[in-house]
Amino acid sequence: MIDKYNLINYLNELFPHAHCSLIYQKDYELLIATMLSAQTTDNAVNRVANILFSKYQSLNALANASYEEIYQIIKSLGLASTKTRNIILIANQLLADGYNYVPNDASYLLTLPGVGNKTKNVVLAELYEAKLLAVDTHVNRIAHRLGLVNKNDDIIITEKKLVKYFLNENLKLINHQLIEFGRAICKGQKPSCNLCKLKDFCKYYLRKT
Repeated sequence: MIDKYNLINYLNELFPHAHCSLIYQKDYELLIATMLSAQTTDNAVNRVANILFSKYQSLNALANASYEEIYQIIKSLGLASTKTRNIILIANQLLADGYNYVPNDASYLLTLPGVGNKTKNVVLAELYEAKLLAVDTHVNRIAHRLGLVNKNDDIIITEKKLVKYFLNENLKLINHQLIEFGRAICKGQKPSCNLCKLKDFCKYYLRKT
């Protein structure tokens, strides 16, 4: 297994200023944008979110929006029909429960429509500096290729192992660095192994050579 500090130093070298690529101004905008990012790219979400949040500038406005109007804005995204319903339901549930903001409450966030473990972790880490790590397809792929987790580990087990591996480090920064590394170098298809200083620790590279 690769030494933690060698990995962190390399990520710092490549992406010293990695940050959340979803664009948001308000806490609930991050929550909704993260929910929207399932099975699509952050860039695609940012394009529609800019229109959505410009038109509906409060939770109350989103709660009272019509399904058809929101659907027309986000219809280019995957699962647009379900996500449209989730936007309206999330806004209504937050307001009904007395929140005009996103609470720092992991259990509560998981009760919101369309909010799973990944979305919960992203939101709490970004808004409240929670010591959490969101495992998306990039993070999951890198963890398996570097042998940080086992072949059959699911997302929850992978998350727990990575949090333990990076114990006492800046998880939020590392999370974004791993995502950027997965997008730029350790891609799902045709990874740029020739550019990667970690290839001697990579199961994918060692298997193909």
